[in-house]
Amino acid sequence: MVKAVPAPIRVLAAVFVLLTVVVLLAPLIVVVGVSFSESEFIAFPPAGLSLRWYQEVLTSSTYVASAVTSLKIAILVTITATLAGGAAAIALYRKQLPFSGLLGTIFLSPLVLPTIIYAIGSLMLWSTLFGPISPVTLWTGHTVIAMPYVIRTTLAVLSESDPFLDSAARTMGASRLQRLWFVLVPQCLPGLGAGAFFAFNISFDEAVLSLFLRTPDTTTLPVRIYGQLEFSPDPSVAAVSAIMIVLTILMILVIDRILGLQRFASN
Repeated sequence: MVKAVPAPIRVLAAVFVLLTVVVLLAPLIVVVGVSFSESEFIAFPPAGLSLRWYQEVLTSSTYVASAVTSLKIAILVTITATLAGGAAAIALYRKQLPFSGLLGTIFLSPLVLPTIIYAIGSLMLWSTLFGPISPVTLWTGHTVIAMPYVIRTTLAVLSESDPFLDSAARTMGASRLQRLWFVLVPQCLPGLGAGAFFAFNISFDEAVLSLFLRTPDTTTLPVRIYGQLEFSPDPSVAAVSAIMIVLTILMILVIDRILGLQRFASN
């Protein structure tokens, strides 16, 4: 018989969970609170409530242009990272590549490599091989750091898939391409969807890589926020952050509607 958990341990566990929730949610509450401030300065709690900073952000040509730039790059990165990462995951799963174990480690290395080191290395390598950086440089850099998430989620789904489906399709006379398109890819869809979600968020929120690889006329939204905080901080940065929080929540709700949040989180 399993012994009951002692009451002190249950209390400590509950306190730990509560503190974790507070630490995670408190910064978001502060950001949202500051975004409604009518003050010219960042302060919490706000002295008064106002929507002026949301109006300023939504009517600001600089913020809107930066958001559009981030959105374009994030969409491109999501497409390329999902296609390349999904293909890499399938190849690693089937172990059809030579040195697949080593390649898997290399593909997942951006998860542990410090972003600033990768950014400096990418800047130096691109400048040496191709000359001045361009938006393509930023697109490529974001794709590299987003791919591991697609690979990881897709491999997680494939590891739980039925390996006999491919054998059954081969027995029925399906070609290699037919088995890939009609058997393997549908099994990968939950992992690809989860990976695409992560890839979009990572690209849209990435600041360090964007600082090093952007051109003077290519400013993403995180870089714009960073510059605003550095030179003339005001509650507009909180309003932008609150909008990004709301958009992330909406994306999670869409994922829950399409894939199911429990299945998505399990990947």
